[in-house]
Amino acid sequence: MKKLNNYIGGDFINPFSDTYIENINPATGKIFSLIADSDQNDVNLAVEAAKVAFPEWSSKGAEFRSKWLLKLANYIQENIEKFAQAETEDNGKPISLSRSIDIPRAVQNLSFFATAILHDKDEAHHTSTNVLNYTLRQPLGVVGCISPWNLPLYLFTWKIAPALASGNCVIAKPSELTPYTAYLLSEACQAINFPAGVLNIVHGYGHKTGAAIVSHTDTKAISFTGGTQTGKTIASIAAPMFKKLSLELGGKNATIIFADTNLEEATQMALKAAFTNQGQICLCGSRILIEESIYEEFKIKFIEKVNQLRLGDPINENSQQGATVSKTHQEKVISYIEIAKNEGGKILTGGNKVSSNQLPERCKNGFFIQPTVIENLSAYCKTNQEEIFGAVTTLIPFKNENEAIEFANCTPYGLSASVWTQNLARAHRVASKLETGIVWINTWLLRDLRTPFGGAKQSGVGREGGYEALRFFTEEKNVCLKF
Repeated sequence: MKKLNNYIGGDFINPFSDTYIENINPATGKIFSLIADSDQNDVNLAVEAAKVAFPEWSSKGAEFRSKWLLKLANYIQENIEKFAQAETEDNGKPISLSRSIDIPRAVQNLSFFATAILHDKDEAHHTSTNVLNYTLRQPLGVVGCISPWNLPLYLFTWKIAPALASGNCVIAKPSELTPYTAYLLSEACQAINFPAGVLNIVHGYGHKTGAAIVSHTDTKAISFTGGTQTGKTIASIAAPMFKKLSLELGGKNATIIFADTNLEEATQMALKAAFTNQGQICLCGSRILIEESIYEEFKIKFIEKVNQLRLGDPINENSQQGATVSKTHQEKVISYIEIAKNEGGKILTGGNKVSSNQLPERCKNGFFIQPTVIENLSAYCKTNQEEIFGAVTTLIPFKNENEAIEFANCTPYGLSASVWTQNLARAHRVASKLETGIVWINTWLLRDLRTPFGGAKQSGVGREGGYEALRFFTEEKNVCLKF
C-alpha cells in the first residue's frame, strides 16, 4: 500500500514516529493509502530546511520565483487527469467537479500569484523638497499554511502560492482526510527540481502536526482554513506569540430570493449553491430565504430539481453528487437532520443515508447522504444557526426586505450571501446591510482572484486573494530619506 511520506528539504522522508494514518476512500469505505503521522520532530526538521532555503529564495527576485511557480502550475496542467482522479478518490466528490473546478483552480492559483508579483509596486511619497518616504514589502521568513479537506488542492495552493510568491518558505499541512493531491504536488516539485526546502509538506493530525506548526517559534505567520473552533484554538496559541494570522473559518450562508427575481435561474443556482460538493463548501447556501409570495412556487420547483440530482459513484462521469468525506462527518450531518426533526422541521426530500442497495457494488460501504431539504424551522433554531457542512439546506419564508436582512444576519457567521432580485436599488441596499465578507447578486461562487476573500464575525479574521494575500505574507517597512 502506498505511503504518503513528508516532503522536506526536497526529499521524501518517513515520519520520526514511523507510524501512519489510514487514508480511506469515502466512496468505498476502503483504505487505499497510508499517511505519515507526523509530530513536533518532523515539523522541526521542516522548519530547519525552510530556514536554510529562505535567504536564496527571498533574495532572487520576483521573476525567479514567478518562473518556478509557473513551472509547477504547468506540471499540474499537464497531469490534470491524474490529479483529478486522485482528488475524487481521496475526497469522494464527482470526477466532473475535480476535473472542471478543483484542479484547474489550483493551476490558476499558482499562475495568478506567479504573475501578480511581476506587477507589484512600492509606494513613495515626496514629503518635501528634500524628504522622500518610500515603503518596502519584505517576506516574513518561514510561514505555516494549514488547509482543509473540502477543496484539497484548490485551497492548499490558494495558501502556498501567495506565500511562496512573496518570497517566504512554507511549512504546509494538508488535511489528514484528503492528503493525496498535496502528496502529488510534492512529487511534482521533485519532478521539476523545485528549489529544495522552499516548500515543505508535512502530513498528520491537526492536534499534533498542525499544533506544532502553529506553536513553533520560527513560523512567523499562520494561514488557516477550517472550522471556527479550531480557528479559536490557533488564535489562542499564535496571538500571544505575535504571529500574523489569517483565519478563514465557518459559514452559514443565506441565499435570499425576492419575488421579482428570474425564478427559474434563481432556483437552479440555489440548487447549485446548496449541494455542490455535497454541500461541503464554506460558501454553500445552507439557508434559502424566500419572499412569502413566491414561497410555494419556489419550493415545488426546487424540490423537483433536487430529486433529479444524480447521486452515485463519484468516478462515474454522470454523477452529480458523491460521498461525504468520512464516516464521522456523515454521522455529524445525519445528527443535524435529527436535530431539525426534533425542532419541528419537515423533511421535504432526503433526510437519510443512502441505502447500500441504491448504490453500485463498489460503493456499498461508502458514506453517502441523500440531498436533504427541510422547512418549518425558525431562523433562530439550532439547525439554522450552526454550520452543518453537508448536503442539507433549509427553506425560510420572509415577509419583506427588512426581515430578509434580519434573518440573513442572525447567525454568528458572516462569510457570504447571494441576493436574487431584478431591482438594482434593492440589490445594492441589501448588499450593504448584510454582515458578510462576500455578497453575490444574481449569481453564486463567481470569483475574480484579484478580489479580497474572507468573512465577518465568526467566519474569520483577515482576507485572502489578490494583493491582500501578498500583503499578508510580507512585512511593511517605511524608509524616510532626507537628502
